Amino acid sequence: MRKTFGDRVATDAGWPVERYAWAGCAVAVAGFAQVSDLVTHRVWGWAAAAGYTLAAFLASGAVPRPAARAAAVAGAVVAPLVGLVVTGLGQSEVAVIERSGRLLAATGSPYVTAPSAVGDFNPYLPGMALFGLLPGDPRWWLGGVFVASLGAAGLRSPGLLLACPLVALPLAVGGVDLPVAGLMCLGLALAGRGRPGGAGLALGAAAALKWTAWPALPVALALVAVRQGGRPALRCAGVGLGTGTAVVLPFALTDPAGFFRNVVAFPFGLTATDSPAGSPLPGRLLAEHVPGGTVIALALLTVGALLTGASLAVRPPGTLRAAAGRLALGLGLATALMPATRFGYLVYPLLLAALAHGAARRDPEVTGRPVERTLAR
Repeated sequence: MRKTFGDRVATDAGWPVERYAWAGCAVAVAGFAQVSDLVTHRVWGWAAAAGYTLAAFLASGAVPRPAARAAAVAGAVVAPLVGLVVTGLGQSEVAVIERSGRLLAATGSPYVTAPSAVGDFNPYLPGMALFGLLPGDPRWWLGGVFVASLGAAGLRSPGLLLACPLVALPLAVGGVDLPVAGLMCLGLALAGRGRPGGAGLALGAAAALKWTAWPALPVALALVAVRQGGRPALRCAGVGLGTGTAVVLPFALTDPAGFFRNVVAFPFGLTATDSPAGSPLPGRLLAEHVPGGTVIALALLTVGALLTGASLAVRPPGTLRAAAGRLALGLGLATALMPATRFGYLVYPLLLAALAHGAARRDPEVTGRPVERTLAR
């Protein structure tokens, strides 16, 4: 029986490494809790450290492996999420979503036309405001969409993914990238299963939430075109672009200046108000410390996007594994080169890499249109 990715992580050459992974996570997040200046991060760090410590202890004994992973998820996700929601504490993204929902209901637009302070900006596409219209804390809905998308995409070892600090932290404190990444994984998975309409719908929904989802569309189209041909690819493109455009375009046309300032200029560091997304990655360092660094970073970002696009034309991916890996590489480069970036964006390449690892090994690499005959062999 073939081992899953999680099994390979848990045991390497006979050594039970999973206990050491949980112990390492416990030490890392405890250190994070000590140095962070955000209350939400400190609360999460100490709760997660307790959960990872318990997971390491359980993994050292004779209990089933799922019990250790459940302890890690309980400590790193469930406990801090419930505690933070009950006390009303959350990352700034939660407040942005709630305010954009109120604005949408009151004015018909989730954007302030002439934002000045950081709190005035909404860098997300209009679909994200829907989470602010739903009852209760947006984190329940953000997390629900993410978990449901992962389940539908068929990612393996979901306990390991949910307990991973890069995933558990935004789940608890209110990061907005998880539902976007989850829908992207679902869209690629559906494209790999030969369901272009469903793939387009999932990717279009992701594209209505945040710009980071848009690079997934050409990758999925290339995968569908190689595996199924031009017509299914056009169907995927029509559904995906139609869904995303139907949500985004009305707001872009109604208030083009406000739309541009919020969702283009602000996240790319082109406004007088600095984005709080300031992790010391190359793009941010260029923008802060090099004359003309923002232009240089954007130029490098453009070159990276063009090279990724060229690779799709020259050698389009023929398997889900190849498509997810290609997109993970492209988004990893984008995360590093964006002028306004943060370490949390690494959740995109992480989840896409997990999708690539979990792709079925029997999925053949195909290079021509008569894919059905290739798959049938």
